[in-house]
Amino acid sequence: MKIRILRRAQIDLDVGYRFYENREEGLGDYFLTSIESDIRSLRIFAGAHQTIQSYFRMVATRFPYSIFYKVEDSEVRVFAVIDNRTNPERVGERLN
Repeated sequence: MKIRILRRAQIDLDVGYRFYENREEGLGDYFLTSIESDIRSLRIFAGAHQTIQSYFRMVATRFPYSIFYKVEDSEVRVFAVIDNRTNPERVGERLN
């Protein structure tokens, strides 16, 4: 199954990278590697996660983030990668 990370989700990844890299050198790279590994696992597990507002929500393995995606025409489209500490109302707004 093909995976496409949409522009807004790529921006989320960049923001997360900078956040962790500013905490400790190399931690941003570890963040990206971990989240990208979780995203790659969607080739196998896409559609097996909880749904929120018509998106599937996969909780990341090593960082407090969730990956919001849809499965359309044999393709996984990643719409957002959101910090789980974000106010739930803001998450809802972000997904709308």
